[in-house]
Amino acid sequence: MTWLVWRQYRLQFCLGAALLAAFAVLIVITGVQAANQWHAAQAVCAAGHGCQNLFLGSHAVGFLVISTLGAPVLVGLFWGAPLVAAESEAGTTHFAWMQSVTRRHWLAVKVGWMLLAAAIWGAVITALVTWWEGPNNALQLDAFDTGRFDIMGIVPVAYSLFALALGIAAGALVGRVLPAMAITLAGFIAVRGVIAFVLRRHYLNPVTVYYNVTRVLTPPGSHWTLASGILFPNGQPIDQTTNGNVLDGVPVNYLPASCNQTQRGSFTPPPSCMHALSQFRGFLTYQPADRYWTFQGIETGIFLVLAAALIAVTAVKLLRRDA
Repeated sequence: MTWLVWRQYRLQFCLGAALLAAFAVLIVITGVQAANQWHAAQAVCAAGHGCQNLFLGSHAVGFLVISTLGAPVLVGLFWGAPLVAAESEAGTTHFAWMQSVTRRHWLAVKVGWMLLAAAIWGAVITALVTWWEGPNNALQLDAFDTGRFDIMGIVPVAYSLFALALGIAAGALVGRVLPAMAITLAGFIAVRGVIAFVLRRHYLNPVTVYYNVTRVLTPPGSHWTLASGILFPNGQPIDQTTNGNVLDGVPVNYLPASCNQTQRGSFTPPPSCMHALSQFRGFLTYQPADRYWTFQGIETGIFLVLAAALIAVTAVKLLRRDA
């Protein structure tokens, strides 16, 4: 069976290996350049010359790196969906099961090797991307951002396994390649979207801190800001869409008249203005930077469980077919 799997998928395996090799060469070359730029930029950042506006590496390669968001679904479309569906359309499964190979063995060997290939695909891509993004992560402190969290760390491996399992299950259920590919693509996008935009922020209870509006609060590291704003002395939030001049985030129409001088060049607020400002509080709700790998582990676990469930559905469907 192992030899049969190789013969059936050797073209896809070789193409995938070639793509990974080309990607690796490009990432390593430009990654070294980005690291050199980072070391040179540290002096600029230390001098306070707009460090956040810098971008390390090539913008074209940066676009390619972001495009790896779609890399996991490729294994679901081109490896997973045809695995059972193509065999069903051609009728070759019945021929194979009439020989010495049982359905259980056929499924275990084919799915096992394909899961291994999908894990390698995801692991190589995420290792390269995580290394390449290192300087930018240190500079921008945005590793939690949607679209960046999803291409680094360990979650892309789980995404790849989930996409493959989804493709296999779709193929087993509908028995046709093209519909299975469509279901795989739609299902992958839907599940990823729900988890990224709805569930992820709730993995752990966020931290909320309150502070005096006359000072700036910035949590350390690559934290994830979920909400922020200014509170009235009575604890009600200020409408952040209010037009007009503001002082330390507070609209000046809520402050003494002496605070209106802020728009006339350099201005030091008088004691009456500072006292009024001290009655307001700022708040920040966020996920601390040290929870990054915890979030990676939680999301990886979610997608591994989903992948296992889909493989179980496939097994039940195939082992009961024509039983």
